[in-house]
Amino acid sequence: MSATPSSPTPASGFAGWIERVGHKIPDPVLIFMVLWPLTFAIGGLMGGHRFTTQGAGGQPVEQAIKPLFEAEQVRWIFDNALLQNWLGFGGGVMAVILIVMMAIGVAENGGLLSALIKRAGHMIPERFLGLLLVFLGIMSSLATDAGYLILIPLAGMLYASLGKHPLIGMAAAFAGVSAGFSANLIPGTPIDVIVGNNAKAFAEAQGIPFTRADGTPLNAATMNYWFIVVSTFLLAGVGAWVTKAFVEKRFAHQPFTLPEGVDLGELQLNDAERRGLRATLWSLPVAGLVLWGLIAGPLAAFTNKDGREVLPYLNNVILLISLVFVITGTAYGVAAGRFKKSMDVVQAMVGSLNTMGYVLVLTFFCYNFLALLNHSGLGSLLTALGAKALLGMGLQGAPLLLLVGFVLLTATINLVIGGLTSKWMLLGPIFVPMLYQVNPAMTPDVVAAAYRVADSSTNIVTPLMVYAGVVLAFMRRYQPSFTAGDLIVTMLPYTVAFLVSWTALLLAFFAFNIPFGF
Repeated sequence: MSATPSSPTPASGFAGWIERVGHKIPDPVLIFMVLWPLTFAIGGLMGGHRFTTQGAGGQPVEQAIKPLFEAEQVRWIFDNALLQNWLGFGGGVMAVILIVMMAIGVAENGGLLSALIKRAGHMIPERFLGLLLVFLGIMSSLATDAGYLILIPLAGMLYASLGKHPLIGMAAAFAGVSAGFSANLIPGTPIDVIVGNNAKAFAEAQGIPFTRADGTPLNAATMNYWFIVVSTFLLAGVGAWVTKAFVEKRFAHQPFTLPEGVDLGELQLNDAERRGLRATLWSLPVAGLVLWGLIAGPLAAFTNKDGREVLPYLNNVILLISLVFVITGTAYGVAAGRFKKSMDVVQAMVGSLNTMGYVLVLTFFCYNFLALLNHSGLGSLLTALGAKALLGMGLQGAPLLLLVGFVLLTATINLVIGGLTSKWMLLGPIFVPMLYQVNPAMTPDVVAAAYRVADSSTNIVTPLMVYAGVVLAFMRRYQPSFTAGDLIVTMLPYTVAFLVSWTALLLAFFAFNIPFGF
């Protein structure tokens, strides 16, 4: 099921313009490599400049830009570059991400996720196949590359085995994997960790309370959970409708070829995979007992000396979920013959981390830039200026317009700057505190939810998305003349439908004071 990527045919018209503009945008790593010394230079030149911001309680707070050219400030940069500003940023965001990736790697590289996709494909009636593929695509964000590299090719084969155009299934799967990237039914996914923990860091760096509007403290990993659960069902339904109303009609009468080497029998579970799934089923109660023992035992709720109830199991939900992935993934891998010795499990974890090299480089420059931005006072100054501009426009009394504006801005930026993490690092430090200062109802969980909506919806219509070329190569196996422009035109109805319906859900949660998570 592998494909050799071919050079995409240049798109024309609006799609071509997007592609040409996008190729002029530097890689996010290069952007932060420039922003770091630029911040140092600006901070040095503006050292001593005084300004007033609004404190968490609404009171004015006088601040000043630190003189970064002074020896003391230069020493601060070098003393904190590695531990405090990078590995320790946001309370150790990197460590949490790496742990999650290792756990999911056991399930992904052990073959469990692929087997589940195959099994589900033969249990669902044909009329629900589009709904299933969008739903599985959304859920596949748990395993990062699995959706792009496993589900999308399988979706094409599944439709081909039914005598239907493979690109219909591949488009539905692509919509779920990429446009529904931020939704899921499982709490504490890598996306939740990245968005939530960094949102907490962005807020606390500028004195913004990390709470809901009613003062309830937020849990970084689950602060958007109820919203993304509802989003999963909404997007699955909307995606299924778009598949039937637009995509099926587009490809209904187009010919396709079955590429040499594609064996539709690959969709059938073999004996090893069946053994693995049976073992997984038996391992679920074991995982449940382990979790229950921890939650009822050392991680049980207790009242601290201040009289406040502490919930250790919620604070460690990411590690608990990771433990489930390790138990079930290991059980499958052993029974299916994928894990024959303990080192195979270790190699599965290592394989998952092999894709993290870029993230390590990105976060080093990004986190150091953000730390310097906050330390210098320039971040607070930018926030104050932006808040004053929005207040001057009279938007403080129109939070719904603020949300819509932020969604549209982020969705547009996503066309030319890919990567959830890199954009969140650029926009989050500014908009999390800025929107709160404009209207205190715009708490970090609300801003983060709006970002997730915008960042995901336009992924599938930008040629700059990391896997756009790979998906195009997979589709060309069945229709060699398929171009990058064709891909954008095919996926555009999903983007419009997801952006409109998902934004409406966001506004409904906000307007009716529905908790975004717990």
